[in-house]
Amino acid sequence: MGLSKENVTGLILALMSSLFIGSSFIIKKQGLRRAASFSGVRAGVGGFYYLLEPLWWVGMITMIVGEVANFVAYAFAPAVLVTPLGALSIIVSAVLADIILKEKLHKLGILGCIMCIAGSIIIVINAPKEERITSVLQIWNMATQPAFLAYVGSVIVLVFVLVFQFAPRCGHTNVLIYTGICSLMGSLSVMSVKALGTSLKLTFEGNNQLVYPQTWFFMLIVAICVVMQMNYLNKALDTFNTAIVSPIYYVMFTTLTILASVIMFKDWDGQSFSTIVSEICGFIVVLSGTIMLHLTKDFERSHSFRGGTPSSPGTLSVRLYNGNGDLLLKEDEENESLEINC
Repeated sequence: MGLSKENVTGLILALMSSLFIGSSFIIKKQGLRRAASFSGVRAGVGGFYYLLEPLWWVGMITMIVGEVANFVAYAFAPAVLVTPLGALSIIVSAVLADIILKEKLHKLGILGCIMCIAGSIIIVINAPKEERITSVLQIWNMATQPAFLAYVGSVIVLVFVLVFQFAPRCGHTNVLIYTGICSLMGSLSVMSVKALGTSLKLTFEGNNQLVYPQTWFFMLIVAICVVMQMNYLNKALDTFNTAIVSPIYYVMFTTLTILASVIMFKDWDGQSFSTIVSEICGFIVVLSGTIMLHLTKDFERSHSFRGGTPSSPGTLSVRLYNGNGDLLLKEDEENESLEINC
């Protein structure tokens, strides 16, 4: 069965969104590098000089255009059609990172990307259809149910622990810290964006939702979540390989967003057992791909740096734990210095 005119419009907008968002990662990282070269302080260690870098703002504008296109796409096409196409931004980002930033991705890393995309597609394909929402008050009732309030409380606690406990100690060596913060806040922002978008759509249709304070509350939550996501995504991009950050962030963000949606909108109610099992299998594939990506990051660079010699268990653990090879390089330089002094 062919696509309707509205679905075709949504499809084109979703494809444009993936292109813009995938490109924005590369443009922003170029801006971060340029800002670090001028200021001497990287965003990953608390520098904010990138806010004065025009190239970084070009990347931000590119990302905003992509997000707007993605937001509008949902007004024309169903989520089953639009959401899986978000995975294309990973491919765009990885290809451009290889061409422009010279950030090589190992073959097993490519397989990990494919697994992440395949798993995410399985989840989305089996995702349930949403019921029609006629008022922001209907969404507010969903957002204030005990189960979702428990999820929100858990997210807030985890974010505080990651920000104040883990980020200062291992945020620069473990890619999951910064991306985890972004993904957790992202799951809340998507729920708020959905509520806000629905309110605006209903308002444009003649059913004014701006008179309800809940609409403005959701707008405030969106602003807070987006600011936090932007800050920690910048730290992740400045600290780790772009080809690693993009897929891991996508996988974690998609997983947590679907979980939040299942809790808030009770998406699994009325679904068959086989459909739920298919979604769980999708999660397993996604997690497997994430682990593979995390274990093979910068493998080619570290391998060539060591001249192709086998790594010792100690150096292997350092490479698996480190994010972008800087710690590995620093450790080798220190070891060489110690050998010379001895």
